[in-house]
Amino acid sequence: MIHPTAIIDPSAEIDSNVTIGPYSIVASHVRIGSGTSIGPYTTIEKYVTIGENCQIFQYASIGGAPQDLKFHGEKSYLKIGRGSIIREFVTINRGTEAGGGITEVGEENYLMAYTHIAHDCRTGRQVILANNSTLAGHIEIGDHATIGGLVAIHQFVQIGDYAYIGGKSAVVKDIPPYVIAAGDRATLHGLNNVGLKRHKFSSSTLRELKKAYRIFFRIGLTVKQASERVKAEVEQIPEVKNFIHFIVESNRGVTR
Repeated sequence: MIHPTAIIDPSAEIDSNVTIGPYSIVASHVRIGSGTSIGPYTTIEKYVTIGENCQIFQYASIGGAPQDLKFHGEKSYLKIGRGSIIREFVTINRGTEAGGGITEVGEENYLMAYTHIAHDCRTGRQVILANNSTLAGHIEIGDHATIGGLVAIHQFVQIGDYAYIGGKSAVVKDIPPYVIAAGDRATLHGLNNVGLKRHKFSSSTLRELKKAYRIFFRIGLTVKQASERVKAEVEQIPEVKNFIHFIVESNRGVTR
């Protein structure tokens, strides 16, 4: 299952059911789970763990040193969750000491060609990053979020669950869950209704989220005022509570 031209460090732990293509390189202290396939001309750097049933296409660069002037060669890690698909020329860097020492790609992520994930980023489950989307360092992306092509996200930004960011956007502040954002600089454009319906959100849940969205973003209230009003006027279902918590706890400030 390993092509004879591939270069594999003896310390790498590779399941017997892994496929590695021609001229790929697997460095020391790498672990690759069962059912994963590595395409040709791919580089897997040291201290990388790849889960089961992942697909990594040709010319990907996985686990490279952080592009951070504060990084001085300390040990750091990259973890990729099971079932993730990583397309051609994707680059993912390891973490840094300042960011906890680890970059994490969640389960069942789909990273399209030329995507870049920088040091200390964390993505949730079933995240989609379209072609040429770029994450700076220390970014957190929630479950089921979709990032459009050519999107650039500023370091330390957080993207909420089920959010959708339109292509060619520049994101400099946090994006709440369940919404659409787009533009340079990105602004909000309502709930991600299509995405939420595809994920089987009920009409009653969408109705309560719409109420909460309107109070926070349509009538000119402060975050504190809006939070109090949403708690008083909107049914406190889990999705509404998640929406409130994300906005109230935002450190960078929320996109409006």
